[in-house]
Amino acid sequence: MTRSARRTRRLLRLAGAGAAAVLALTACSSSSDSSAPDTGKPGSSGASASPKLSGTVTVFAAASLKESFTTLGKEFEHRHPGTKVSFNFSGSDTLAASITGGAPADVFAAASPRTMKTVTDAGDASGAPVTFVRNQLEIATRPGNPAKVSSLKDLTKSGLKVVLCDKTVPCGAAARKALDAAGIELTPVSYEQDVKSALNKVELDEADAAIVYKTDVKAAKGKVRGVEFPESAGTVNDYPIAALKNGRNTEAAQAFIALVRSADGRKVLGEAGFLKP
Repeated sequence: MTRSARRTRRLLRLAGAGAAAVLALTACSSSSDSSAPDTGKPGSSGASASPKLSGTVTVFAAASLKESFTTLGKEFEHRHPGTKVSFNFSGSDTLAASITGGAPADVFAAASPRTMKTVTDAGDASGAPVTFVRNQLEIATRPGNPAKVSSLKDLTKSGLKVVLCDKTVPCGAAARKALDAAGIELTPVSYEQDVKSALNKVELDEADAAIVYKTDVKAAKGKVRGVEFPESAGTVNDYPIAALKNGRNTEAAQAFIALVRSADGRKVLGEAGFLKP
């Protein structure tokens, strides 16, 4: 055999070995793929995202949460196209009575554990409520504080028109506790069913002062002036939130609560003046 022939034979053997190696690798790859089917479960090659949320989530929330929850509702809708957050803002006791009376709602955010207890005692909460923020009282006066209010005692000045939340409402119960701690007897010109109504009386010059939450004074953006008082430190309200057993959109309810409790939710609530839980 000539040198040229031997060289050609050697090249053919090398080419055959390379082809065999390629075929072996292809077989291994096919075997590996067939052993890992697309299960759609986390950790698999075909893992899918969590189910897409849709529909309306109905949130019953204390009136003092109106501004911050409205912001979070828009953020929720932005993150989950196809969803809508419907709010009912009112006094916590009114909301609790509505829920236990059968009103359809997915989430309840109350301004006190006592009003949340009304719902949990009736068996209408799904899981244990969780405190997500706290809130502190402040005196709201007209801009410039023309009545020169600097303490709870000043609210007893002759001719001064003062408004309080009803004692059944968390802000009213907290105000009564603060007044009792200061040893002050106060007869308001009216009792309001939620904190926004009490604040509105001052904004409309129908009252000289009202005991409300710091968050409401901040939300008024200069329409009232806030006056701090030391007794408020002993009347800080915890705000619990819970999904409701008879809610119609369970997944969206849990997702909304998760947003409220997330870092982004805490930021929005903190900027509104709420305290950390």
